[in-house]
Amino acid sequence: MSKNILFITLLTYLFIGCASAPTEEKWTSWVYPDKTQTKRVIKNGVFNSLKECKDASIKKISALNLENKADYKCGLNCNYNKDLKTDVCQKMSK
Repeated sequence: MSKNILFITLLTYLFIGCASAPTEEKWTSWVYPDKTQTKRVIKNGVFNSLKECKDASIKKISALNLENKADYKCGLNCNYNKDLKTDVCQKMSK
């Protein structure tokens, strides 16, 4: 009887541990050369953190010499949706 309780307890902890494992964050950078034309966008890469995404976005805008005209956004864990024909992200940030 005590072996069964021990087995069930260990099995429960195993499932809880697997279910709560953190997911890896990937941030995608999009740069809008003209912030008033959001349909025109440059996909600027995928990064391991929001800070890296922001820094890369700002660097790209600076390289394009568009500091006063451009904008950017970073998306968390984005995947392409073929039905919508666009990337869908868990969260967008600037």
